[in-house]
Amino acid sequence: MKKFIPYEKLSKKEKRKIDQAKRQTWGELNPVTRKPENSKAYNRKRTQDWKKELPNPASFVLFL
Repeated sequence: MKKFIPYEKLSKKEKRKIDQAKRQTWGELNPVTRKPENSKAYNRKRTQDWKKELPNPASFVLFL
């Protein structure tokens, strides 16, 4: 039978072993905090979107 030693009096090595045994994984949960992007903030990609909406000038070739 092991002799009881208070946690505070254990060596660093023994405390690490106990702490490591208590730790668990997050499983399916991702602990990264997420928030929606600010709709009022400047977005370089969104400002370029108007170019994609324009029709291609090569498709308007006139045959005379």
